[in-house]
Amino acid sequence: MHPAVAGLSAIIPPATPRRARDWAGVERQLGTLLPEDYKELVETYGGGVFDETIWLLDPECPDEDYNLLDQAQEREEVLADLWQTEAKPAELQNPGVQVLSWAYVEGSGAYLYWLCRPEQKPDEWTVILNEGRGPEWEHHPSTCAPFLLSVLTGQPESDYFVDLPTDPHGFDSNDDILQ
Repeated sequence: MHPAVAGLSAIIPPATPRRARDWAGVERQLGTLLPEDYKELVETYGGGVFDETIWLLDPECPDEDYNLLDQAQEREEVLADLWQTEAKPAELQNPGVQVLSWAYVEGSGAYLYWLCRPEQKPDEWTVILNEGRGPEWEHHPSTCAPFLLSVLTGQPESDYFVDLPTDPHGFDSNDDILQ
């Protein structure tokens, strides 16, 4: 198990058994491989919200607001429109660099993306956050599971997670929320 997923499991024990996803099918639809730590997160927890703040997108969620595939398409369209009126952040200026959403921040409109550089493998993609209702972007030199663990334990320097960490920690599964 990825060390960060193990760390998350230690502070937030998964409530349901692991469930495999059709990752080959998901990756085929997206046109790219996905990071292993993300796949482990989803198989360990499923989609849902950590500490009532960070929603982990799941490619098998029936609700498009929480579905990785649906949000990837929606975010791509939203950002294409945004780039018509706003400059891309410096991290996205190089040819071939893209972003792919994997989570969002409850109530803020902020999205967590992978910063996908053409010379990197998916397991090397770092996290970049867009505030959602403004032009600010925040880059974190971490992959998604270590970033999530650091946010939930109060370690990263970020203007977007001032209410974290919480005590106790919690995870609410889409399976429970969306019934």
